[in-house]
Amino acid sequence: MTDRAKSRKLYGQACELMPAGVNSPVRAFGSVGGDPIFLQRGLGCHVLDADGNQYIDYVCSWGPLILGHAYPDVVEAVATTAAGGLSFGAPCRQEVELAELVVSAVPHLEMVRFVSSGTEAVMSAIRLARGATGRDTIVKFSGCYHGHADHLLVSAGSGLATFGTPSSAGVPPSFAGHTAVLPLDDDQAFLKLMEDRGNEIAAVIIEGVPANAGLLIQRPEFMHMLRDECSRHGALLIFDEVITGFRLGANGAAVHYGIEPDLATYGKVIGGGMPVGAYGGRRDLMEQLAPLGPVYQAGTLSGNPVAMAAGAVTLRTLLADAGAAYAELEKLGAQLEWGLREVLTRLGVNWSVVRVGSILWLALQDGDPPRKYEDIRPESAETYAALHRAMLDRGIMLAPSAYEVMFVSLAHDPGIIEETVEAFEDAVKAITS
Repeated sequence: MTDRAKSRKLYGQACELMPAGVNSPVRAFGSVGGDPIFLQRGLGCHVLDADGNQYIDYVCSWGPLILGHAYPDVVEAVATTAAGGLSFGAPCRQEVELAELVVSAVPHLEMVRFVSSGTEAVMSAIRLARGATGRDTIVKFSGCYHGHADHLLVSAGSGLATFGTPSSAGVPPSFAGHTAVLPLDDDQAFLKLMEDRGNEIAAVIIEGVPANAGLLIQRPEFMHMLRDECSRHGALLIFDEVITGFRLGANGAAVHYGIEPDLATYGKVIGGGMPVGAYGGRRDLMEQLAPLGPVYQAGTLSGNPVAMAAGAVTLRTLLADAGAAYAELEKLGAQLEWGLREVLTRLGVNWSVVRVGSILWLALQDGDPPRKYEDIRPESAETYAALHRAMLDRGIMLAPSAYEVMFVSLAHDPGIIEETVEAFEDAVKAITS
């Protein structure tokens, strides 16, 4: 058993100072058991904990570290920029450079505005959609996570729409009452809602590839139906690309599906490991923002020079050499997918490995991989908790939740992937024997 005494001590101290000892709930390891691991260093595809234990990291800070930990050029850009000032609360050259990279890479973006998180980006995009359309209601899908803004913390629906049921204390029903929740992969439920209330709907928002409650890859036909119905009823289509933007290729999920959303939100990769979010879209919509238009949004740390510099280096690296980095990520992701699948086949374990690009998910249940949140069986979380502990003991760090995904970075290499597959086989044998 791996010794994690220093992590346990730190956690005990943290619990006296912070709720559950953490600053984001899933970090408390509540769904996988045991105490959280405190990390002190990351380099490449590895992280080192407070006790000196090393792990191959597939959390990658929940996605943004697409180049790996402490990528030298990013670290240099951060250090150089920080030496000239950490924050100005005023325009700076670095935000123009990152904006140019983002807008030039994504065909449906004519303008972009930076914020400090994905939650802030989605919150702002929805406010813009409401202001631009003069309507109040938004539509989201169960299993899609768009941050913790009050009007998005609503319960999952089934069948037709569920309206106005908060899924967090502290959210007034009146806030959630303007949000309709539908199941993914249900054409008829969506068509019925649009038929009944299409003229009330400001926006329909969906993750480009739902990746916060499993990896729920949607049918292209379903995604195109969303675009068609939004256009028909005058609603805006918002693609939440906080995870998929600049990870699922340079153009994200929208171009992957051949869809042009009205607005899109970004985060994770465009910050290069620093806290950055963004939202953007057509010029006529973005010019509704203050000071040009009536929709207000502001942020003292928006466009922070250090964060902008980290993001710009990351995007330049990914976009260089005609996108060769994405070809490498696809290759590494495929190697890991097929390695894990081959283990499951050889051991006669009927689980699924779901992948899109460099994002993977283990669906630890029989049958076809689910496409909607309601089809994920709760008992699979118990299996995942055992697998998570077994993988940690074998030097592999997975996300501490059965519903979260794995991220491959450019710092992973074929040898690291092979090592991971070997550890996975040993772990599966240990928990299924």
